[in-house]
Amino acid sequence: MSLGKILWVDDEIESLQSQILFLENKGYDVNAMTNGFDAIDFVKDNFVDVVLLDETMPGITGLETLAKIKEMNQQVPVVLITKNETENLMNEAIGSQITDYLIKPVNPNQVLLSLKKIIDNKRLVAEKTNTAYQQQFRHLFMALNDNPNHNEWMDIYKKLVYWELEMKKSDSPEMMEILQSQKQEANTEFFKFISKNYASWLNPKTTDKPILSHTLFQSKLFPSIEKGVPTFFILLDNLRFDQWKSIQPIFAESFRILEEDTIYSILPTATQYSRNAIFAGMLPVDIEKQFPQQWKNDEDEGGKNLFEEDFFRAQLKRLKKENLKFSYTKVVNHQAGQDLVNNIHNLLGNDINIIVYNFVDMLSHARTEMEVLKELASDEVSYRSITASWFEHSPLHQALKKIADKKINLILGTDHGSVRVKTPCKVIGDKQTTTNLRYKHGRNLNYEPKEVLAYRDPREVGLPVPTVNSSFIFAKGDGFLCYPNNYNYYVNYYRNTFQHGGVSMEEMIVPVIRMTSKGSNL
Repeated sequence: MSLGKILWVDDEIESLQSQILFLENKGYDVNAMTNGFDAIDFVKDNFVDVVLLDETMPGITGLETLAKIKEMNQQVPVVLITKNETENLMNEAIGSQITDYLIKPVNPNQVLLSLKKIIDNKRLVAEKTNTAYQQQFRHLFMALNDNPNHNEWMDIYKKLVYWELEMKKSDSPEMMEILQSQKQEANTEFFKFISKNYASWLNPKTTDKPILSHTLFQSKLFPSIEKGVPTFFILLDNLRFDQWKSIQPIFAESFRILEEDTIYSILPTATQYSRNAIFAGMLPVDIEKQFPQQWKNDEDEGGKNLFEEDFFRAQLKRLKKENLKFSYTKVVNHQAGQDLVNNIHNLLGNDINIIVYNFVDMLSHARTEMEVLKELASDEVSYRSITASWFEHSPLHQALKKIADKKINLILGTDHGSVRVKTPCKVIGDKQTTTNLRYKHGRNLNYEPKEVLAYRDPREVGLPVPTVNSSFIFAKGDGFLCYPNNYNYYVNYYRNTFQHGGVSMEEMIVPVIRMTSKGSNL
């Protein structure tokens, strides 16, 4: 079997017969041409893995031939072979997207190495990725069965995300299936871990607990504040850790990443609860007590998170930090994003600038409702890709680039993540039962106990009691909660959509990233 189809173009091709024979003996299929015109015609009509192209030829030069080949096939790799090492030529060739270049006279091993690098690179990387994951698989398996604590769970999840991203290089459906199976097993164990430990984390007397939504600002924002240096806190809602990894390279162009950490979102992992807890610096049950007018339960009319700025101001007052000058900006549509771009410089005089950006949440909700987005984000890979593409072209990215040369601190956080749901779970409730697919509360809930995490007294986990005898249930792993009425319709409609509110690593273990502008000496 041929290792690859090579087109070698050189006006002195006769002198290269021994080299062509060498490559053919190594398993490559080589076609030889003496001029650029014939090479262009050949590429037009034939598949080629690599073009070896002489730079100096009569009639049409190597660079002119290169330009014509790229017009027809942008993807075909071209190796330029030249006697000329001048910087101008190299710049022009690299600008024309050559894959590699060799200086004459070339020896057979040089050519072979270049071909291996180009043709075999993907296969070699895939093999190495598969081997490395196979070695890591056992370590992860042992870690899962070694009763991990909250820090070790964050580490396990980060490693699983790392391998999920690495598997793009592997292109092996079998290995991806093994990884997905391991991730599913991890979520099963994670559910048991949360069921056993979550309530104790909300007890003020417990010392060994992670940073949670309501302690995020105390733990991450306030310690970062420096006199004379504005701190921007961006809450990009519904951002999973793997989505952060997809936009990290874009941030890294303008900012130095100082710390990549994770925290736990409180339950329910939904905006109304986790985000209000972040801004108030307290659990929902305490927000309801202290702000009875502003707190709204699921069944109440009106917006559920309209008072974030008020909650934050109250938290500053409670912590005796009222002297800090802050701004609060909420972006819920494109126009608000453009306003942020135009206004960003005016925020540099504040100690803290909070920017809540709702796009990712809108995307995930719209994805459920709109068939087009179902097609665009059919799985985790495409969901990450859409996130990266959106951020790169977003007003938020434009705004941050405008202040990247200023001395600033930047913290990126989120309120919760989301999980792609696949497994329907039947729930029966009365008319007061909430409609969320990943959590429900109400009286007289009937459910399969193994499928959910249930709290009969919501106060046990820092939640208000919306109605007397109301209990909360949370879906586990990739489950989603459906009523028996129109059961099959809802199952088919919502299966494979991204939802939040329940117990999974993807929803609960969320990124918080500390950065600084590259131009500063922080």
